[in-house]
Formats: sequence, structure tokens, C-alpha cells
Amino acid sequence: MNFVKRAARSLAARKGRTAMLLGIFLVIGVLLLGSSLLRGATARQEADAQRRIGVDVTVRGDGLTTDTAAALGGSPLVERYNPMLRGTTAPPGLDPVTSDAPEPAGAEGDGRDDAGGDRGDGLALSGIRDSGLLPAFARGRTELVAGRGITAHDADREVLLLEERLAERNGLRVGDTVELASPDGAVRTPFEIIGLYRTPLPTPAAWVPPRDIPANQLYAPLAAVSALGFGSALDETVLKAGSPDAARELAALAEDLLGPDGFRADINDKAYREQVEPIQRAGALAGVFGWLASLGGAAVLGLIVTLEIRSRRAELGMLLSLGERKWKLIGQHTAEAVAVAVPALALAAVLGLVLARPAGEALLPPSPDGPAPLLMTAGDVGSVAAIGLGIALVSTVLPGAAIVRPHPRSLLTHSE
Repeated sequence: MNFVKRAARSLAARKGRTAMLLGIFLVIGVLLLGSSLLRGATARQEADAQRRIGVDVTVRGDGLTTDTAAALGGSPLVERYNPMLRGTTAPPGLDPVTSDAPEPAGAEGDGRDDAGGDRGDGLALSGIRDSGLLPAFARGRTELVAGRGITAHDADREVLLLEERLAERNGLRVGDTVELASPDGAVRTPFEIIGLYRTPLPTPAAWVPPRDIPANQLYAPLAAVSALGFGSALDETVLKAGSPDAARELAALAEDLLGPDGFRADINDKAYREQVEPIQRAGALAGVFGWLASLGGAAVLGLIVTLEIRSRRAELGMLLSLGERKWKLIGQHTAEAVAVAVPALALAAVLGLVLARPAGEALLPPSPDGPAPLLMTAGDVGSVAAIGLGIALVSTVLPGAAIVRPHPRSLLTHSE
């Protein structure tokens, strides 16, 4: 009789053993599939966290200009960068937000001297390239409430970001125009408001100059602020790298460009570590879990198959004495294991589709964008099927070869 037919009849005759093997293969399949899906989800979540958070390298130095910042930002190690030029402006007709405390005696009033120039206590103006890289915006403490932020595409435009309290005080909204003045007040340029933001920082209770009040912080493209008369010497530039290693290389590159004197590079990877390291640990745990499931499953199945074959010594001895090839006997047991493994792995895939979402929410670390779903692909199912069938082969071929190695008479003698 063909050994495949014998395998089918053996499975039908031994329903309890077949059900037990089916359950074991189902558990192994679910564990392997869960491990594979978890590794895939952690890899996607880690890549997203690296893209979204990255590692900030803040460079300061005497030789830091718009040109050197552009040279640093053009490095392949840099994903995004944001040079910053700070100054103080006294926009004509723009009423700043002030504290309720009375102005102390001797404090300078409106921020302009008799010639109309700025005395240094007007509104704070920052020239930037990308508002999304400002620490408060990147961490979600400051949020846009209308319009949009400043991007690299606004480099050649005169556009402006205002805090909503300053806008409400002056009756301004997105699309309106505000005239900004140079440090000496001689040059005035109209800027279009493209966005309003909200900062949680309150207006100080004690009196402070208007430029130090959070609501009086203005943001405009770097080139427009520089052209307004604020020069090209930058206060700092923030470079976003994809990993701590890339950040260290950037710091070394900045030192080579600016020189060791008067140079400083601060690497801030705290947010990166807080987000990425738990994801990496979950991925590593999933990998260990997959190996344990594979090795444990192979060991359990090998033991069960060994005991099952030992209990069938008489059958094996009889078939061998009738001239059956040993490889066909091993093939019969392998066919039995594969015939049980295939439907078990298919059922594991169905369970994976049902349990993927709740499992992802329970096992993966939280993300600002919500829980990362465990997405099942054909590659995941294929890899799990290959491992499962490999376990079936190993757990049957090795013990089967050891059992059928003796002479048929020896098998019949030991079975009595």
C-alpha cells in the first residue's frame, strides 16, 4: 500500500493522537506567527519613531552662519535641520501682550528711541527654516491652532507665525499682514500671517519686557529676517539625525567645519531613547520568543513522535519484514505530521487576523500616533509555514530514523 494512504488511514484510526498533534501544531503556529508579527510591528514602529523623533544635535559657535548651517544641513547624516537667528523687532502698530503688573520705575516703555529705532525691548523675532523642529512644537507642547507652520518651502517668502493671544489682542488672523521693522527701525517689510500657534506658557505675573513674554514670540523664515537687517550670524542650528551614532558623527563634522575654539555641539537623544529603546526591547523579546517556540515545539513534537513510533514497533517490524523500504516508513510518519501541520497553520493564520489588533495594543509600547497594528503579510504566513513544516520534518525524521534502524526481527522482538 502507498505510504501516503497508510498515513491517511493511521490519522483516521488514531483520532485522539491526531487531535493532540493538531492542537500542538496550532499552538506552535500561533506562537510563531505572533512572534513574526510582533517583530514586524516593532520594526515599523522603530522606523517611524526614528523618522519622527530622531536625535537633535544643537550646534553653536562663533563661526556659525547661514552658509555653514547650510553646509551642515546638506550632510547625508542630516534628515532635517533648522538654523535660528534671534533678534528683537518693534513692529509699528502692533500692540504687544503685557503683564498685569505695573511697569517699574525706570523701565523703558515702548521699545523705541526718539529716532524710532529699537532699544531692545520690543517683540522677540526668530528667523527659522522649519517650525516643526522647534523643541516646543516637536514635543507637542506648542500647537498650531490656525493656518500652517513654516517649512523649507517658505525660505524666499515674507511670512509669519504669531501666538494666538497676540493675534487676538490686535484683531489679526491668518492671511492678514504685519509690518516688521529692522533693529534700527529704518527698514520695514510687510509679512503675511500664515499660522497662529498656542503655547501653554502663561503671561508672567510680574512685569517683564514684552520680548520675554511667551505670547510675543514671532517666527519668520531665516532669509527674510536676515534681509530685514539682522545679519547672517546664527545663534544656533538644530540638526536632526536618525540615530545616536549619526548624531555623534554630525558633532564631529561640525567641529571640523567650525573649529574647536568657540564651538559647542549638544546631543539630545533623551526623547529618542525614551521612544525607541522600549520598542527595541519588545522586538528582541519577540525574537527570543520565536526561537523558544521553535525549539520547544520541535522538542515536544519529537518526544511525542518518538513515543508514538515506539508504540508501533510491531507495525513497523511487520512492514519491514514484508519488504517495505525504511524511507517509506519514515515518509509515512512525516506525511502524518505534515497532514496535521498544514490545517493547523492555516487555522493559526485565521486566528492571527482576529487577534492581531488587540495583541498589538497589549504588547507594543504606546506611540503618539496610536498603537501600531500587527499587519499580517504573505511573507509572514510563508515564513511561519516554512518553520512549522521544518519542525514537523525534524520532529519525525530524526526519531523515525533512530527507531527503524534495527533489523525487523529486533523490532518485532521488542514489541512483544
